[in-house]
Amino acid sequence: MLNRLSLFKAWLLLIVLAKALSISFPANAQIIQTNPQTQDSFQERIRQQQEEQNQQTQERMKETWLRQNIQQPQLLQSQQKIQQQEFTRQRQEMLRQQQFRLQQDQLRIQQQEFSRQQQLRIQDQQLRQDQQIRQQQEFRLQEQRRQQQLRQQNKNL
Repeated sequence: MLNRLSLFKAWLLLIVLAKALSISFPANAQIIQTNPQTQDSFQERIRQQQEEQNQQTQERMKETWLRQNIQQPQLLQSQQKIQQQEFTRQRQEMLRQQQFRLQQDQLRIQQQEFSRQQQLRIQDQQLRQDQQIRQQQEFRLQEQRRQQQLRQQNKNL
């Protein structure tokens, strides 16, 4: 789009220059010289037209310069704003990722703690079962001894 616009402007400038050159071209001067009465007034008009064209060209150049110098800072400001927005977006994304990693780490730590607690419960339960089994075995042994003693006493009697 920008190239087409530049090409179009170049063609227009070329056409304007061609017209300006064709007015001051020596062939036209020869035609003008054929009529000596109008030669001075015609040359005066050509000079005035050239001055007007020069003034218009200068004004256009000034307008272009002003537009570029006014728009350029605005363009820079908008580019800076876009860059700041992009920086802010990237920073927010980085913070979001860090937050996510922290949450994952916390979840992993919680899972590890839960597993550790589970293992402790299982160990505790096994210890209780072992204790109960020992107590039962001890109770049976005592009962067997008592029964043996009773039998011994009954025999002795």
